Amino acid sequence: MKTVIYKGHKKQDSYLYLEQEDDFSRVPEILLTSLGQLELVMTIELNQDKKLAQADAVRVMASLTEDGFYLQMPSESERLALSGKKPVSNPIPSL
Repeated sequence: MKTVIYKGHKKQDSYLYLEQEDDFSRVPEILLTSLGQLELVMTIELNQDKKLAQADAVRVMASLTEDGFYLQMPSESERLALSGKKPVSNPIPSL
């Protein structure tokens, strides 16, 4: 499956996957607005054996087929690291 990947400029480390270059017709307008200006990063050929750094190829392909797009966002720990915040943890109880 041919896939094009765009980087959003308003949301750091956010990537929008589409089947067709510049075909945003199935992407909700509010999502496009929240991502800001989109920059084409690459075009790849996806299949079930393709390894992606931050996403599962099978899940991406299913989302592309069903929804017309796939949105990759940083994980919670990556978002905290980017924001300079540390994860909240429970203190170790004293004995």
